[in-house]
Amino acid sequence: MKVTYCSVTDKGDRTNNEDSVECGAWKDDYCFALADGLGGHEKGEAASRLVTLTAMDIFQKEGFNEFYLREAFEISQEKLTELQIKEQLEGDMKTTLVLLGINAREVCWGHIGDSRLYYFEGKKLIKQTKDHSVPQMLVNIGEIKEADIRNHPDRSRVLRVMGMDWEHPFYDIAEPVPTTLGQSFLMCTDGFWELITEEEMVNCLKKSKTVYEWITAMEKIVMENGKEKNMDNYSAIGVWIR
Repeated sequence: MKVTYCSVTDKGDRTNNEDSVECGAWKDDYCFALADGLGGHEKGEAASRLVTLTAMDIFQKEGFNEFYLREAFEISQEKLTELQIKEQLEGDMKTTLVLLGINAREVCWGHIGDSRLYYFEGKKLIKQTKDHSVPQMLVNIGEIKEADIRNHPDRSRVLRVMGMDWEHPFYDIAEPVPTTLGQSFLMCTDGFWELITEEEMVNCLKKSKTVYEWITAMEKIVMENGKEKNMDNYSAIGVWIR
């Protein structure tokens, strides 16, 4: 089994980049973290950077195991809450978070917010995370279609993020899948997936010989579709198991 990965992050047309991405390997384990900060200049940046670095720090100390994802979300939430109190920014400084862990036995992921993970086998899309957002809620109750999320007027209304008060955990953790050759994963913020369709993701995957080519091909589509649209920050991590 060989795991290869590639990441990209860019401020788009904004003055600063509130996204954060981290990739790491520990022996034969791998972990990837991606976050999209909320709260304006510096606040969102601080939040996204804190949770991704916290998640990676836990991984580097313990490796990836069945408890890792839950622990990473919980400790990241605790540290972010402490920072909010310290900076007197309880109403601000929030962030999405997507985590992906891989070892020789299984692959697992979790998320909160509207940053996504897409799971491909071979050249087919198998699963994707469901946003914690108003448009996704409308899809769930049958009022709009999945394809309508990208252009919905409430697209940016996120219902669950890191840094909110939790009466119970707001994050979702997927059931693990066995690690097999031919798996591909895409983690991305809304600034990325809003400007590329799932069909285009698959088409780029079919044409790419490396994970770098895949990410590069998708980024070109994102940049082309984002012209003259005041592009948001965008970030993505591609991971291949071959």
